[in-house]
Amino acid sequence: MSKIAMIGLGCPKNQVDAEVMLSLLIEAGFEITGDTEDADLVIVNTCGFINDAKKEAIDTILSACEMKKEGIIRKVVVTGCLSERYKDEIMKEIPEVDGCVGIGANGEIAEICKRVLEGEKLAEFPSKYNLSLDGDRVLTAPSHYAYLKIAEGCSNCCTYCAIPKIRGKFRSRTFASVVLEASELAKNGVKELILVAQDTTKYGTDLYGVPRLSDLVSEIAKIDGVEKIRLLYCYPESITDELIEVIANEEKVCKYIDIPLQHCNGEVLKRMNRKGDKESLLALIKKMREKIPGLVLRTTFITGFPGETEEQFTELCEFINEVKFDRLGCFAYSPEEDTPAAKMDGQLDEDIKNKRAETIMNEQMLIMDEKQQKLIGTYLDVTVDYFDEDNLLYMGRSYMDAPEIDTNVIISSEEELAPGQTVKCKVIGFDDFDMVVENAKC
Repeated sequence: MSKIAMIGLGCPKNQVDAEVMLSLLIEAGFEITGDTEDADLVIVNTCGFINDAKKEAIDTILSACEMKKEGIIRKVVVTGCLSERYKDEIMKEIPEVDGCVGIGANGEIAEICKRVLEGEKLAEFPSKYNLSLDGDRVLTAPSHYAYLKIAEGCSNCCTYCAIPKIRGKFRSRTFASVVLEASELAKNGVKELILVAQDTTKYGTDLYGVPRLSDLVSEIAKIDGVEKIRLLYCYPESITDELIEVIANEEKVCKYIDIPLQHCNGEVLKRMNRKGDKESLLALIKKMREKIPGLVLRTTFITGFPGETEEQFTELCEFINEVKFDRLGCFAYSPEEDTPAAKMDGQLDEDIKNKRAETIMNEQMLIMDEKQQKLIGTYLDVTVDYFDEDNLLYMGRSYMDAPEIDTNVIISSEEELAPGQTVKCKVIGFDDFDMVVENAKC
């Protein structure tokens, strides 16, 4: 049977889609290889969210097509958000691509690959709502943690975002389906479950009429084998008192939450079609920090949104310095086709947008340095992710860090450690943003 390699790009939610497709391919009898040069067919599962992601996806597709031209591989298939978003352009602009399919065709990926390998050139774009919310997976992350996608699509319609057009309206998986998958993952050795969706805190509102993330987390926490539960993509207006209580009181839930705020100024947020303002956000953060001792707050911001004044940007800088987020990412606004914000008056120069983003990150570096110094000499439980053979050191994470998003913990240990093992460590310093620790048992 033919060999297939999958190149996965983009967010953890896209990674879950890729893992479901890999399972379907194996079930159909294909052999999966991690070496693209050993493959007959390469699938590029793309991201198409912002310009940088689109450029990475196009460069990856072109590289795969070059391998085909050189005779290293036979066929190239493009899946994911970029193909869904640009269904009419990809094969026209890159005719070397043999198959371009939308997310609604993910469930048919094995048949699509079979037809392509038999010589068909095809474009398949069924309804995006055909994308199954369930399915077996072949995990591509280290075996001790996994992303658990609890919903698909988004109905928030932020004016800068194309996700509703690409992925469709928000739709939750059933409560039973999520709990069943969490149980299966735990049986297979996964210790840390990272809950993801476009808007995690909206989970359940479409199916049950009320948000049920707190109920879901509480139920998953009952599963034997689950040691950690981590929450990403939690919108501030949907964070309930019940969710705060679960994070505070459930031992298995990491005292960590990712809240993509994007801005603090009420007028800018209104133009973004987002809720809240500086006062409401400060009140929420104050409540969460009071209720959840040791809480690590991660967020993201956008600078240079159309119409953002110097005064509004200054307000954002002051907000960041007042709150002192533990983890923070900042992006210069990127106008996306077919979004309301791209057509707004007040578009700013690229230099201004980028300079503002750089200013935010410089401010955050100072905040991080201040927080890091306070941690030196303290003790933390650190989970080992892998052994870095080049530097002969173990790499891991504490509860303060999500994989692939936040910083690493560099572990010095005379004792041999295994991936997934949690050890008590003493913080001895920092290498840029990465924490350096030593195994306290040695």
